Formats: sequence, C-alpha cells, structure tokens
Amino acid sequence: MAQTPVSQNISAPKSGETAWLWLVKIATGPLLVIFLLIHFIVNHFAAENGLLTYADVIAYYKNPLIPAMEILFLATVVTHSLIGLRGIILDLKPSRSALKAIDWIFVILGITAVSYGTWLALTIASTGV
Repeated sequence: MAQTPVSQNISAPKSGETAWLWLVKIATGPLLVIFLLIHFIVNHFAAENGLLTYADVIAYYKNPLIPAMEILFLATVVTHSLIGLRGIILDLKPSRSALKAIDWIFVILGITAVSYGTWLALTIASTGV
C-alpha cells in the first residue's frame, strides 16, 4: 500500500475557502488557547478565591487591560467559531448563492455578537452596571 506524500497531509484551504479565511482560522486557533489560558488564570487563579461575586467582577473590570483582553478573547472566539462552522457547511457542498447568503448571515451574526460583547464589557468597566 503506497504512503501518502507528506505534502498532501498539510492543511490547506478547502474548496470555497479563500487563503485569507484559512489563514485567519489558522491564526485564531493558537490565539484562542492563549486567551483562554489568560482568562482562566486571571479569573480563577490570580484573584483570591476567584471572581465569585458581582463586586469582584466590577472591581476586576476597572483595570483597562481587562475589558480589552476580554473583548479580544470574544472576537477571537466568534471569528474562529464562525469560520469553523463555515468550513463544516462547505463539506455539505452548498450552491454558490447559498454560500453567499450564509457568509452574510455569519458576518452579521459575528458583528452583532462582538458589538454586543464590546458594549457590555465597556458598560461594566465604565459604570459598574
């Protein structure tokens, strides 16, 4: 039985996926791991007994780096997950028009999720609400 050449085992964009989307998906994977580790360390281990109360979270968000980090984490999660879902849909071989509609739905969904999360993080940081 012949072995597959190594070059065919290397991940590459799927049919219907641009090189830029593929690169963003590849880049956001490790970023997710980094942001998740930072998130867990800061939220659960750095704070004494963790951030267990509303007052703890509000005090935590007063540091300007925290909302920025949480917003970047949210943007990375949303981007990576929507590109991944798009990849799953590509496996189903949708028509070009269906894929275009899905792309627009995902763009709107992503912008909405990140916008709401950004607004919420900044609201908590600025007013404590």
